[in-house]
Amino acid sequence: MRALVHDPDAPHGLRLGEAPEPEPAPAEALVQVIASSINFADLAFLRERFSSGEVPGFDASGTVLAAAAGASGPPAGTRVATFGSSGGWAQRRAVDTAELAVLPDGVDFGAAAALPAAGVTALRAVRRLGPVVGRRVLITGASGGVGRFAVQLAAHAGAYVAAAVGSAERGRGLAELGAAEVLVGLDDLAEPVHGALDTVGGQMLADVYALLRPGGCVLSVGMASLQPTTIDFEAQRMRAADTRIEAFNVGGRIGDDLAYLLSLLDAGELDPQIGWRGSWDRATEAADALTSRRLSGKAVLEVAP
Repeated sequence: MRALVHDPDAPHGLRLGEAPEPEPAPAEALVQVIASSINFADLAFLRERFSSGEVPGFDASGTVLAAAAGASGPPAGTRVATFGSSGGWAQRRAVDTAELAVLPDGVDFGAAAALPAAGVTALRAVRRLGPVVGRRVLITGASGGVGRFAVQLAAHAGAYVAAAVGSAERGRGLAELGAAEVLVGLDDLAEPVHGALDTVGGQMLADVYALLRPGGCVLSVGMASLQPTTIDFEAQRMRAADTRIEAFNVGGRIGDDLAYLLSLLDAGELDPQIGWRGSWDRATEAADALTSRRLSGKAVLEVAP
């Protein structure tokens, strides 16, 4: 079958080529992929996670070709969104039925493909902060895929959302998604926050930790800066007591949460924020836009049959 495979010598480590057909395990459905999406994490750690010729890709949507042999999951012909640690950038994918959700009739494949990794990460991170109704929540890297979902979901949960971005251009549209404050950097943040989701890492994570109210929490959701973080905990103890910093991981078995996000999408209560959409033979163009920070939101690839 055709697939975007890892090629260490190709731009962004990707090449459209051939890959073996997937062989589903008993709990896996075989899916004909119609759309996929590219996440920053797909590209940032590609060379560390994949050998030459292997197929990356967390997210894909399509139609079930063969139901899981174990009698779980939807039947052949069902439209689904899927998640996995690899294999999303191919014409066909084997996926555990705990990692997929059925598409509502009103949701198209491209919008659905934008949701799994970024959308569920944002949803579970907002939940991890605990009750946020009426509380101030800061989201850094808010122009990215996870960030734009997090702004919407935190606002949907009743939070007062402050969205931090790298430039005014990248902050466009965030107020319409629910951000009460849109900031370039953190200098103009009006007051400390109850909780924060940081997708940038490096010095940004340390700066965000210093902006917590007593009892507040920051979740380290990603590291778009690719830089380590150094924190002066003694200074933090003197400034605000009982604050927490946690390393967040989305975990697995996302099917139920993915179904919830698809229902919000279908109801018009969630915007997939697709900033780039095109054929998968233009994948390097999408990767260029994503890694150079010229893309706000998600990049969606349309997979040739």
